[in-house]
Amino acid sequence: MKIIYGICGVFFGIVLTKSEVISWFRIEKMFRFDEAHMYLTIGSAVVVGAISVWLLKKVQQKSPSAIQFNFAGKTETKGFVYGGFLFGIGWAITGACPGPIFSQIGAGEWPALFTFLGAVLGALFFSAVRDKLPQ
Repeated sequence: MKIIYGICGVFFGIVLTKSEVISWFRIEKMFRFDEAHMYLTIGSAVVVGAISVWLLKKVQQKSPSAIQFNFAGKTETKGFVYGGFLFGIGWAITGACPGPIFSQIGAGEWPALFTFLGAVLGALFFSAVRDKLPQ
C-alpha cells in the first residue's frame, strides 16, 4: 500500500515541476503581483480540493485504514494570523512552501536543502513549544 503513496508523491512532484510552481522566479512574481500564474494554480487547487471534500462527504468515504474522515472546522484564533504571516514570510524568502521542497531538491535546486532543514527545525521547535503557545 505504501508504494501507492510513493507513486502519487512522484507524480505530484512531476506536476509541480512541469507547472513551474517550484520556480523561485514564479513565486517572486506572485508576491510582486506581476503575473497571475501562481494565483490561478492555487485557485484551481482550491476548487479541486473543495470538490474532493464534497465528494468524500457525499459518499461517506473512509480512509485507506478504514477511519471515517472528520471534516469538523477549527475554532479560529489569532494563532492562524501569526502562523499565516510566518508561513508567508518563509515562502517569500525561500521560494517554497512545504510541498515543493522535495520537488526543488529533486530538480537539483540544492539551496532547497536549507529550506528543508529549516522546515524540519521549525516543526521540531513548534512541537517543543506547542503547549506554551496561545490556543
